[in-house]
Amino acid sequence: MSERPPAPEPLPHPVVDNHCHLDIARDDEPVDPTAAIAAAAAVGVPRIVQIGCDLPGARWAVEAAATHDALVAGVALHPNEAPRLADAGRLDEALDEIERLAGAHDKVRAVGETGLDTFRTGEEGRAAQEHSFRAHIDIAKRLDKTLVIHDRDAHDDVLRIIDDEGAPERWVMHCFSGDADFARACLDRGAHLSFAGTVTFKNAAPLRNALVVTPLDRVLVETDAPYLTPTPHRGRTNASYLVPLTVRAMADVRGDDLETLCAAIDANTERAFGGGW
Repeated sequence: MSERPPAPEPLPHPVVDNHCHLDIARDDEPVDPTAAIAAAAAVGVPRIVQIGCDLPGARWAVEAAATHDALVAGVALHPNEAPRLADAGRLDEALDEIERLAGAHDKVRAVGETGLDTFRTGEEGRAAQEHSFRAHIDIAKRLDKTLVIHDRDAHDDVLRIIDDEGAPERWVMHCFSGDADFARACLDRGAHLSFAGTVTFKNAAPLRNALVVTPLDRVLVETDAPYLTPTPHRGRTNASYLVPLTVRAMADVRGDDLETLCAAIDANTERAFGGGW
């Protein structure tokens, strides 16, 4: 078990970690949600969107959001989960349960993360991913939930399906991974762009260019914890209390006043996921 990174200096205005996986343990150490929430709140991250990526995770997210005032939930089948369920003949059954969970509690604010991933899933699983993605878009629109999209090496196909199905009123590109041109294409369709610790990586110049062209009223921040830990702790376990490292890097890249950027991220998250928690 590796030592956790130290807590950074608190932010001057609260922000929300809009994408976290408190149910996923790293280093064989289960996460204590109460302690994780308290550690984040101490540095200016008092609220978290807990994302469930399979049926057990989605059930856990709903229960956690109902239990903890600081959490709201997103529920979905991750794009890499869809082919496994399809192979077992259970994809549509699982999608039905995701729809039930999405409507189970007013603190379930999002359907996601759904989308496409051609990095880990080969050609044989693409049809199942696309079927699942389209179904999640439909659920989000019918239930008036925010759509949260996972996009790995699939930019053009994500936009094709969004154009085919029609974008929901609120949608977020989770862990945005494109360049400035792709950012503009998503923004033109109404997306919020969420930036993770990857924006601090040395080899991420195209991503930083995308951050620069994103209007102040469309920027979000996330951890994707326990993954994607920002510099200087890349490779160690991530957590919501490390969001200030990413936000400070974002402010430097954009040339924004830190407090102004924090206030904008907070307001943007309210618009994207709703307030009242």
